[in-house]
Amino acid sequence: MAPYARLEVNLILFGGAVLVVVTAALVGWWAMLPAICTLVLVSFYRDPPRRPMRRPNVLVAPADGRVVVLRREPAAEPRETTLRIDIFLSVFDVHVNRAPCGGRVIDVQHRPGRFISALRPAAAELNESNTLTIAPPAPLPGPIVVRQIAGRLARRIVCAVAPPQRVRIGQRIGMIKLGSRVELRAPQADRWQVHVRPGQHVRAGETVLAELDPR
Repeated sequence: MAPYARLEVNLILFGGAVLVVVTAALVGWWAMLPAICTLVLVSFYRDPPRRPMRRPNVLVAPADGRVVVLRREPAAEPRETTLRIDIFLSVFDVHVNRAPCGGRVIDVQHRPGRFISALRPAAAELNESNTLTIAPPAPLPGPIVVRQIAGRLARRIVCAVAPPQRVRIGQRIGMIKLGSRVELRAPQADRWQVHVRPGQHVRAGETVLAELDPR
């Protein structure tokens, strides 16, 4: 179970138990329905173990889910481009977020916003979000930016790291509760070999999104 969800899980279990008892007293076997709903809600907060990535010079998925954006975008620096990969988390995905690379956390910025569906492209610009910036070790170009974006159901973002903390690749960095979107940005897009495609389902901390070109 995710360490960021103990309060929610305890409340769900307590409420579910009360509902099962009350329903059983009134309608017998229909008590199974609230029990099933309780188990489904608790499953949203699961935190299965992941194998630590030992491959050098890669970026791994910061979240479970489906790749919905994969493109190169103009960067602030002249003649530079940024690699952008967005992952949509459905209510059935694991919602624990993990570091895409090792390095030092240099900035965390929370931005209030709306709560439209995280599947809509506008969600990346309009919704509440938390932006985490990591300075990776050489030779990876940096900074690497991870943005946790709230959705229609996900109304709470948890960020469990802060500057100047160091993180390991695949380390838990937080959670978005109940369905959301995570955006990854890496500088010098032309130096990365992309290993995923739009529509592909990825696993946080394990799926390699991109690898630094050895040339």
